[in-house]
Amino acid sequence: MRLATRSRQLLAAVIGFAPLLVAALGQKQIISFASSGPDDAFQVAGGPVAQPQILVSSNEYWGVIRAAGDLAKDFGRVTGTNFTLSNGEVGAEPAAYEYRPITRNYTHYAVSDTQFFRGPEYADPSAESTVIIAGTLGHSQVIDDLVGAGKLNVADIEGKWESFTTNVVEEPIAGCARAVVIAGSDPRGTIFGIYDISEQIGVSPWYWWADVPIKQSKEIYVLPGGKVQGSPSVKYRGFFINDEQPGLSGWVQWNYPDTPYGDGYNADFYSNVFELLLRLRANYLWPALWGTMFEIDDPASQPLADAWEIVLGSSHTEPMMRAQNEFGTFYTNKGLGPWAYNLNNQTIDEYFVYGAQRAKPYARNSLWTMGMRGTGDTAIEGLGVEFIVEMLETLVGNQRAIIEDVLEVEATEVPQLWCLYKEVMSYILQGLTIPEDITLLWADDNWGNVRRVPIDNETSRSGGAGVYYHFDYVGDTRNYKWINTIQLEKTAEQMQLAYEYGADRIWIVNVGDLKPLEIPLSHFLDMAYDIKQWDVDNVSNWTLAWATREFGSEYATAITEIMTRFGMFAARRKFELVEPYVYSVVNYNEGDAILGQWQGLADDAQAIYDQLDEAHKPAFFEMVLHPILGGQIVHQVHIGAAKNMVYANQHRNSANDLISQVLNRFNADGNLTATWDSLLDGKWRHMLDQTHFGYDGYWQQPMRNVLPAMAYVQTAVSAVSGNVGIAIEGLNASIPGDDKYHSNSGNTLVLPPLDPYGPVTRWFDVFSRGTKNCDWQAQTDIPWVKLTQYEGTVGPDNGTDSRVFVSIDWESAPQVVNNTVANINFSTGCGREGFSNWFGKPIVQLPINLRSIPSDFTSGFVESDKHVAIEGPNYQRIYTPPGAAADSEITYHTLKNYGRTLGGVTLWPQTTPPQTPDSSPALEYDLYLFTNISKANVTLYLSPTQNYLSDKTPLQFAVSLFPAGAEQVEPQVVQFVPESIGADMPVGWARAVGDAIWGLAPVHNTTTTWNVAQEGAYTLRVWGLAPSVIVQKIILDLGGVRPSYLGPPENFLVGRDEVGVYKQTSFAE
Repeated sequence: MRLATRSRQLLAAVIGFAPLLVAALGQKQIISFASSGPDDAFQVAGGPVAQPQILVSSNEYWGVIRAAGDLAKDFGRVTGTNFTLSNGEVGAEPAAYEYRPITRNYTHYAVSDTQFFRGPEYADPSAESTVIIAGTLGHSQVIDDLVGAGKLNVADIEGKWESFTTNVVEEPIAGCARAVVIAGSDPRGTIFGIYDISEQIGVSPWYWWADVPIKQSKEIYVLPGGKVQGSPSVKYRGFFINDEQPGLSGWVQWNYPDTPYGDGYNADFYSNVFELLLRLRANYLWPALWGTMFEIDDPASQPLADAWEIVLGSSHTEPMMRAQNEFGTFYTNKGLGPWAYNLNNQTIDEYFVYGAQRAKPYARNSLWTMGMRGTGDTAIEGLGVEFIVEMLETLVGNQRAIIEDVLEVEATEVPQLWCLYKEVMSYILQGLTIPEDITLLWADDNWGNVRRVPIDNETSRSGGAGVYYHFDYVGDTRNYKWINTIQLEKTAEQMQLAYEYGADRIWIVNVGDLKPLEIPLSHFLDMAYDIKQWDVDNVSNWTLAWATREFGSEYATAITEIMTRFGMFAARRKFELVEPYVYSVVNYNEGDAILGQWQGLADDAQAIYDQLDEAHKPAFFEMVLHPILGGQIVHQVHIGAAKNMVYANQHRNSANDLISQVLNRFNADGNLTATWDSLLDGKWRHMLDQTHFGYDGYWQQPMRNVLPAMAYVQTAVSAVSGNVGIAIEGLNASIPGDDKYHSNSGNTLVLPPLDPYGPVTRWFDVFSRGTKNCDWQAQTDIPWVKLTQYEGTVGPDNGTDSRVFVSIDWESAPQVVNNTVANINFSTGCGREGFSNWFGKPIVQLPINLRSIPSDFTSGFVESDKHVAIEGPNYQRIYTPPGAAADSEITYHTLKNYGRTLGGVTLWPQTTPPQTPDSSPALEYDLYLFTNISKANVTLYLSPTQNYLSDKTPLQFAVSLFPAGAEQVEPQVVQFVPESIGADMPVGWARAVGDAIWGLAPVHNTTTTWNVAQEGAYTLRVWGLAPSVIVQKIILDLGGVRPSYLGPPENFLVGRDEVGVYKQTSFAE
């Protein structure tokens, strides 16, 4: 198996010596599969008890009993023998959850006859077989008896939210010598304690949804010492199924019968969702939105959520526990008026009353969405902001009055949220007053960048704050909802930022179809459960723990390294936004480097897949291999199409070969989807139906995958300029002949320069553009300028172009400071049919900069090709200004494996208030510059952060560039995130999120201009004047930067790099 050595070394530095033995992911290990001694561990499976038993109380919550039944089956999945379940009563019937489903009149509340959900089957009690006892404080007679008898200490969990303790207790009940006791502070606390054991014995939360095989073991022990699991970091943690067409809905159509109003999103479907939520230690759900009505499509769904102990909510556009489609279906379509509170408030209030009435029986597990948006998840339009603000305040007052009237409690006792999504956030600045017990659910920008955190008096609100986040989106700048493109490191930085500012009441994430986003969803929910353990510096440790749980320790480190690389490659640009123009195929070898990285990643993932046992292959394909192969194909298609257009403009025969190659990769994409459809006898058929090729400037998904445009070169007739052509690195032009890329009838192309501190090679291509095979020869006029090839043959029969690399034998070059130009002359054996004599003999010129740095410049970056490119984390030191407080703890923190190329650097700690250059430390970079220029541009590539402290406190950075040892030049302070106007995002935002940085588009304000008066050593200082101003890359343009997506490769760093060893030919070196 081939793994990139440098990447593996970098990863090792991140994960350190993290243990490979993983219990429930990140939780204290209490399960062992071997006993280290008779007194050490309690054997619960494989011992003298033929069929062990789990005991619950008859007065226990139904959802706890159901989860205990899952645990009994999980032991069977692992050991081959199911545990039995008892409530301590002989002949007991299964536990029943009683509910009355709504009738089919959806404007006037009424219910039908009583129905029941039945729990798992009970066995007769057997004290001597009892090995596990599970129950909830105050709702389990057996647990309360143990507490009363002093056998169980619950002081650490009593009265806490979703906490549990697990301990081995001696003689817990008559006739039982020992048992494992799981006691929860509330029903979900108990459920999480139950599933904690399930996970530790080898049942992944993704055993069904991602086909992770269950680990087999006959003997299972519970370790002594027990555990206490306190309250989660975030109170309500969950996900939103959204944008579910065509993928998830196509799969649902294939697997579940249609409901009366749409696809089969019924209680059977949601039972799988509920189980996943609980196994992931989550508790909160926004059901599917667009083609379904959760409470209507199956009247059993809402009571089932309550029975399972799932907190049911509704999305930002579905207030008062009613699905978005209900109003249009049962009100507007029945002549009951529009969804417009200013015109139809009485009817809409009645609509809200019905939602409250329907939810009342399940209010204990309900979280109410307040407020109102326009029809179909749009803004309210045409009323003016002042009127809308006043109307919404009245509306929410009425909603709260309805809650009080229907639920017969104070509104302050009922959990509510107001999602400040898109334009709603702007209403806060317009004076919108929100009752302080309502949770302010701040939204990201739909692209994973938090728009606001709690500030000022928002931090002390009794309702607290939360975050609505996105792993999937439909809308501007373009949909992204095919497969996983989430960089976990970015999620960690943004969500930790929000948490540090007090957004800890609700975390809800849009997961689209759910299925392709298993990894980022798991990471998000694990952060929400225990952010202290899984903070921004522990992403690689989390990935290692996840890989160990799902695939075992043998391959876990390799899988961690693979997924870390994938996260960076995929996050550079959403797959749907990759197009032929994005990556340069002529500058900095960027396109080829991208393809090389994806090929290496695909090879490494395939190598793991080929070595896995058959049981693990489906899960690995679904979560690891398919996203990698899919991402690779997307880049092969678009970069191949870009090359085709360049080659066609150069009239190369090989342009046509690229069409065939691209078509082959495009067909491979279809075959990859077909593999999904056939996997596990078609279990996931249609789940990956989402289109992802063919976006044409419109944000919405194409209806069918379509290839990008390409050009075909006529093969029957040669180019009028001859059968042989020449093209070079850095230009689209070709010679001999005319084109729009160089002067008319010009016969000379100039390569980018070479010098001792720059790239070790440049290249030119010799290619066929005709019907005749031709020999060619190349000759340099300077002996120490070397070519990898001096002659060859191109033509229809040899099938390939010739790429020739040009280098310098620096030891033989004159040891003087000098700038010179080498000429490379060409001839062919085809006479006039090779190079037409109408256009002059082709010449390629190579500028050569013979120069050196002084011996006292021992550390820093050296200019080459009239630029200096620096990866942000590679600063020389942190500069502390004289005005900084002596006791200041403000510093910079490096985010490893973050961003587009290497990492990022940000001010730290995250709650640091905005700074000035006089008070804040700076990143300091040492440079040696050769070029004198009055307008040297320093451009920062910054993460696409938003003004999370509000537009009244915009994010800023500062830069100063000055000769080393001289007095610092006054820093230029720049506000780089413009204000949001109304519902609009800041100017330049679309390019920022599309490019995954501020700094690439002309409209982005991340460039400062400086005077470089003379050659010499310089100091560059960069201030991020607030946390989350994350510096990924710095480019100093002295007149030589050429267009590319990722910028030039990082320049030579004295003290790190060796001349001739650091190739510097692409960013991937």
